[in-house]
Amino acid sequence: MALDLPRTLTPSKVTAFTNCPLAFRYSVIEHRPEPPSPHAVKGTLVHSALEGLFWHHDASDRTPAVAMDELARAWKELATDAEFVALALTEDDAASFLADARTLVENYFRLEDPTVVRTIGVELGVELEHEGMRLRGIIDRLDIGPDGALTVIDYKSGRAPSARYEQGRMGGVQTYALLCERILGRAPTEVRLLHLRDPLVITAIPTPQTLRGQQLRTSAVWDAIERACVTEDFRPKVGPLCQFCHFKPTCPAFNAA
Repeated sequence: MALDLPRTLTPSKVTAFTNCPLAFRYSVIEHRPEPPSPHAVKGTLVHSALEGLFWHHDASDRTPAVAMDELARAWKELATDAEFVALALTEDDAASFLADARTLVENYFRLEDPTVVRTIGVELGVELEHEGMRLRGIIDRLDIGPDGALTVIDYKSGRAPSARYEQGRMGGVQTYALLCERILGRAPTEVRLLHLRDPLVITAIPTPQTLRGQQLRTSAVWDAIERACVTEDFRPKVGPLCQFCHFKPTCPAFNAA
């Protein structure tokens, strides 16, 4: 009996399937419970603060002090979030968690001046159906320049990759560039990853070739997911990421019968 396909394909799902088809099955297809990730929850907190900075304030008001006010607001809202509650942080751990989030927000101002940024979309949902595949994503920020050129901005709260793996991390924003081209009728002139931890900006320029390549890659991943669902054959991919995988104790690659 074939397994149900996921309703949509997102950049994170493309990465998940590419990293390990079996872990993808457990998480995305079977929805097996996973413990909350402190890094992911902190990323949500910082994203919320930066979203508020652009959504709630005019350009001239986007100061570090205002960003800290937005972080305080987001922190208060996070207190009742199920994933945050499940972390069960002690008082000291929560203080360290918030202090680190403050550092990430402070680092943002080392990467760009938000008072000169013209933003036309924040947490912008984009979705496109193509040959039976529903490609979906949420753009952290979509900016427009004086000449009308579009720029896709994606915040990252983790460490930036080494130069060797830099371009491999651009798949998500390149997917957003593809969606912009298909939905808005024109591609952005730049896509940028703002790595708040380092802090570091990684920039790429979408071209017709890269957009075509991204379309082919996402279509190929979707086809592979379809085949795996039909055959129920999601094979484990053993590698360095296995040491961080919640499903490792039940993975057949590590627990042969």
